[in-house]
Amino acid sequence: MSAEDPATAERRRRFAEEARAERPDLALLCLLLGAEAAPPAPGDADPHGIDAAQIELDRLAGLLPYGARGPRVWASALAELLGERCGFAGSSQDYQRLDSSVLQQVLRRRRGLPILLSVVWIEVARRAGAPVYGLSLPGHYVVGFGDPAERVLADPFAGGAPLSGEDAELMVAGATGAPPSATAQVPARPLETVLRILNNIRAWAAARPERTDVALWALDLSLLLPSHPARLRYERAQLLVQRGEFLRGAAEMDAYAEIVDGIEPTAAEAIRHRARAARALLN
Repeated sequence: MSAEDPATAERRRRFAEEARAERPDLALLCLLLGAEAAPPAPGDADPHGIDAAQIELDRLAGLLPYGARGPRVWASALAELLGERCGFAGSSQDYQRLDSSVLQQVLRRRRGLPILLSVVWIEVARRAGAPVYGLSLPGHYVVGFGDPAERVLADPFAGGAPLSGEDAELMVAGATGAPPSATAQVPARPLETVLRILNNIRAWAAARPERTDVALWALDLSLLLPSHPARLRYERAQLLVQRGEFLRGAAEMDAYAEIVDGIEPTAAEAIRHRARAARALLN
């Protein structure tokens, strides 16, 4: 479905509006993102399953024990409900599926990437009143409960297995070869989480040249976030050329060149050269 389609345009307007809200709704942003991944069910009042997914998150939250106290109790209750009873977890095969980055499908399949499983935990726990947040470790995403200075960590990808501070440090060291930075210890904000999900989707599409459609909508949504890397504009222009949309791609390259001209004039001229080369492909 093209970006000019009225339903798509309205979804993206909602996405951009929510991304700029004072307190962005992580679940809604993930569900609007997920709506891009599959065609709507014709004639359905909830064609992308957004309302149904919100209802399921509410239902799961209602299954948590009432009046839980303390971060360790919350972590244990979530692990028992989501990991043991409901079977939310992940495996290496889940990295090969686009569905693993789509909240609607993760709720249905109860399988997904660490970050999407963590979103399920965060949203279920938040609805039940738990002091929960995401922790965006390099190479892996986990959840924390309680005061970040004395937090209790859990790994939803492993069914909610508890993580000590040393476990988290070893996980980071295994992914990066270096000790965790201070920023890796800070609770992730919703928009940071959404951008990381979109980056995962772009990486999935990059390994599958036939799925430039997925790469394009992931870029389009990334550019709707109030804070995003400027280079994504150039990446989108290159993708348009790759898809055979030479004039649109060249125009976006020229626009990006104007942005970087005052900082790196040599790079800007190289981008303009690529824009001319893209237009020449029409001859």
